[in-house]
Amino acid sequence: QVQLVESGGGLVQPGGSLRLSCAASGFTLDYYNIGWFRQAPGKDREGVSCISRRDGSTYYRDSVKGRFTISRDNAKNTVYLQMNSLKPEDTAVYYCATTYSPCIVVVKTAPSGVAHWGQGTQVTVSS
Repeated sequence: QVQLVESGGGLVQPGGSLRLSCAASGFTLDYYNIGWFRQAPGKDREGVSCISRRDGSTYYRDSVKGRFTISRDNAKNTVYLQMNSLKPEDTAVYYCATTYSPCIVVVKTAPSGVAHWGQGTQVTVSS
């Protein structure tokens, strides 16, 4: 049974950092591309970052490039999203998901090809 459990969200001041974790079970990380998505109040869910199952290549939405870093630890079967220089507009519920879509699609379009979603973790950036 595939399960994704996110953690690491919270309240942080603008300019601060958070690291989100996505602990996976029921599969290994080389089986799916793993995407991080977010949904702000009143807005559509959007892809933020993605790591390729095949070679670990990483992809980012333009608005987070240079601030967010996605990585994975195969031994722990966990994917991380390091978020630095956070802005109020990063406030959202963040979800990790397994996806069949190419990572370049994940970070540019509405969610598609998603096989499994985590439950989400709230990130609030506010002073």
